[in-house]
Amino acid sequence: MNTTLTRPDLTAADRCDRCGAAAQVRAILPSGGELLFCGHHARKHQERLRELEADLQQGQPPA
Repeated sequence: MNTTLTRPDLTAADRCDRCGAAAQVRAILPSGGELLFCGHHARKHQERLRELEADLQQGQPPA
């Protein structure tokens, strides 16, 4: 049996790890850890996250 672990979608309860605003991006690090960012902080740290080969996942836009 193949089992794939998936991460839940971002919700309104998920907050940016830098400022506490609503999270819009999940950065999954190669080590398995994850960081949540608002749009502002995701753009600010995008270059470094790509250098680290993080998997960047966009959340759903707020309703």
